[in-house]
Amino acid sequence: MTTAAKHDLREVSSHFQLDGRFLDAVPYGSGHINDTYASRFETSTGVRRYIHQRINQNVFRDPESLMENVERVTTYARERIVAAGGNPDRESLTLLPTIDGKSFYRSGDDRWRTYIFVEGALTYDRAENVGQVYNAARAFGRFQKLLSTLPGKRLHETIPNFHHSRRRFEDFVRALESDPKNRAASVKPEIDFVLRHEPDTSVLVDMLQRGELPERVTHNDTKINNVMLDDITGEGICVIDLDTVMPGSALYDFGDSVRTGAAAAAEDELDLSKVGIDLDLFEHLTHGYLDTAREFLVPTEIEYMPFSARLMTLECGIRFIADYLQGDIYFKIHREHHNLDRARTQFALVEDMERKADAMRSVVDRYR
Repeated sequence: MTTAAKHDLREVSSHFQLDGRFLDAVPYGSGHINDTYASRFETSTGVRRYIHQRINQNVFRDPESLMENVERVTTYARERIVAAGGNPDRESLTLLPTIDGKSFYRSGDDRWRTYIFVEGALTYDRAENVGQVYNAARAFGRFQKLLSTLPGKRLHETIPNFHHSRRRFEDFVRALESDPKNRAASVKPEIDFVLRHEPDTSVLVDMLQRGELPERVTHNDTKINNVMLDDITGEGICVIDLDTVMPGSALYDFGDSVRTGAAAAAEDELDLSKVGIDLDLFEHLTHGYLDTAREFLVPTEIEYMPFSARLMTLECGIRFIADYLQGDIYFKIHREHHNLDRARTQFALVEDMERKADAMRSVVDRYR
């Protein structure tokens, strides 16, 4: 175990069916939820790497159901990739079983899982060029397509009502009414913005309930750094971070990918004049997504793609302002009023999307 590691990875890894002799393990990646490590094992054919993760049970309260989801999704994805002549060890996360054949190892109160390390590819916290935006979006569309025919029972909701925008609005109203830190008086413009947009929060959830939109298997965290891009070709080869894969709308994934992948400024930009939707990035993202998703999406889903970008951005802003009103109890902050700054940025992005709604519609129509 390295001095940087908080856990005994030699001991943890001994409970999984891994080839070779343990060499070392180091913390890996930029994720903030689970504890993630990359290990090296010496084998007869050279050094092999694995990924080990300790599931954060403060966020995911039912790790057994979560791992049932992950096991079902990765097993089915691998089957479809093999049938198409692909390489399942690179194009899907591969769970490795424990010694007793389980998908995870229980160590006291901790739950650990192990994946094959996907070599020859990297993740990027921010896109370095429009090609990466296109390829990441294409990978998310392909991921949805792979799982559009997942057989069996409905997946578990690992975080109930995660993208239920109406519930997020109701949480905001409760925070506003309680106002435990007496902050509401100082953020009236932001409160008024949310209240004006209340009707939007019910649109997609109501359409799902009425059967006007199909329920899909969705990723629900479609940031670019959840796609591994091939070191040589730049293609998006593997979608990672499957903890929030659960039932939802394809529009949740597309909309949230636009919020993070086509914004002209950072999520907490203080200069709101820099905030807006970058239509060039939006075009590359839309093009990539529809290149792999158009054949299974229904017309209503495509019709609501521009709206979903506004809604997912609004929902995120509502969550930020509600947390600010409650005293910053959920999202980590790094400066005073950080959640308020984040909310203002999201609302400014919504306003710019509203101004550019016709242009966004034209982009979607071009690639549908």
